[in-house]
This record gives sequence, structure tokens and C-alpha cells, in this order.
Amino acid sequence: MVKVLFATCASLPAGDGDDDAVIDALAEVGVSATWSVWGSDEAADLVVLRSTWDYPDRLGEFLSWCSSVPALANPAVVVPWNTDKSYMVDLAAGVPVVPTLVVSPGFSDWPDGEFVVKPTVGAGSRGALRVAAGDRSTASAHLDSLAGPALVQPYQSAVDSAGETALVFFGGQYSHAFTKGAMLTPDAEVDDSGLYVVERLSGASPTAAQRRVAEDALDAAAHLLDLHRAELLYARVDLVAGHDGAPLLLELELVEPSLGFRQTDAAAPLRFASAVRAALSAR
Repeated sequence: MVKVLFATCASLPAGDGDDDAVIDALAEVGVSATWSVWGSDEAADLVVLRSTWDYPDRLGEFLSWCSSVPALANPAVVVPWNTDKSYMVDLAAGVPVVPTLVVSPGFSDWPDGEFVVKPTVGAGSRGALRVAAGDRSTASAHLDSLAGPALVQPYQSAVDSAGETALVFFGGQYSHAFTKGAMLTPDAEVDDSGLYVVERLSGASPTAAQRRVAEDALDAAAHLLDLHRAELLYARVDLVAGHDGAPLLLELELVEPSLGFRQTDAAAPLRFASAVRAALSAR
């Protein structure tokens, strides 16, 4: 039987539960999928990055391991680009994105309104801070505490009422969508693992405008990485509404995104299993 490893981290040796149905769907089409903590040299026909959410603390080691894996999904070339959120600046040339500055400690030209400061390398919203308008001292102190580059983005207030919309693609093809409630709130909770902020999720039906922006973001990323979008086994495109209501790209997740299987139809794990089979046959 073909063997696939789902890469995770030591704090979540069997993932967070969202991918459980995928394991069964793969078995039904002749693929044995098991969990493995990243860093292992265990042999497999394909290694799929999933809940590797401790990598920000071990980035160099993680990137080195990814580059050593013979068959990695998404491809190893994606990882260094997408784990550094300054990719948002790259995408801004052709995709409507939340306005993004990449800054270093000592930066002082803060936006006038409410804004967000978050590390360029981070997962699960850890290290992201929502800053009140005019509170420059808090922003500067937080930036200094990150001890490295950060993103500064104006806070999109529509998130408080509508949340984010995440569109999921398998093998470059749209699969499903779900919403994520606002996470940068005073009552936000961190999961017991300490790796991510607990999200309030539900299913969603994206608008035509959201679909267009998501498709454009995926095409732009594939072009920048010199890949065909079908080579991206999975992708999650996170959108928010701008001040005029039009969708803006907040993040493009190509490394270790939660894919919302528990918030969508029962056929989604089957679609992912088919995409895995296609990736295997292409090798």
C-alpha cells in the first residue's frame, strides 16, 4: 500500500482532529496515511505538511528538514516563501491585499487608526497584537518584544462582525469555504497546546468577488514560485472585507493551514484524498 505521512509537531502527535476523516478517506482509495512528528527521516511516498505549528521557534531547523524531504507537499520551494508573511508585499502587485508594511524594531511611523502588529514568521495568531488608534507606545514595545521584523496592517473593522472567510483549494481546484470569527479580541483563548488561538468556525458560501480574489491570489503565488497551481496540493486563502466592503487578502496559507474539514460537507475529505492520489501519480 502507498504510504503517506502527515507531518505534525510533538505537542499534537495526531494533529488537532480536523484531518481525521482524511485518514479514512485515503485508506478507502488504497493510501495508508499516518502521523509523524516533523524532523523524522521516516520513509514515505509523500510527506504532507499539516499541524507543524511549532516551526516559528525552530525555523532554520524546519526549513532545512523540509528541503531534505524527497517528496513534500506542498513543494519545498513554497516553505521559505510562505512561512515569511512578507510575501504579502510580493502579492500586492497584482492582488487586492490588506495594506502591509514590513518593519523592524525602532520603527515609529505608526498608522493613525487601529492597526495590527504581528511577526513575519508566526503561526496560530501567536504574537499578533491589535493596537488601539494612537497607542504608539504599546505598538513600539510589542515590536521590540518580537525581536525581529514584523508586519503592520490597518485593522479591518468588518472582521468584528463578519470574521474572515477562508477559501480552500485542493490541487489548484476550489473545494469549500468556512468563516473564522475575530481572533484579536480581549476574550481570545489559546489552545491547551499553546500553539494557536482557538477559532470560532462555521461553514460559508463565498461570493463571486471572494472567489475571484482567491483565484487571483493562488495564480499569483504559483507564478512567483514558478509552479503550476495544480502542484499545490492544498491552499487556504483568507479574506476580509475592506472598508468599502470589497474582499482583501489577509493571508495565503500554503504550508500548514487547518483546512476546515469539520466545517464543510462530508465529501471534502474525499476530494482531498483524490488530490493526494493525483500528487502521488505525478511523481
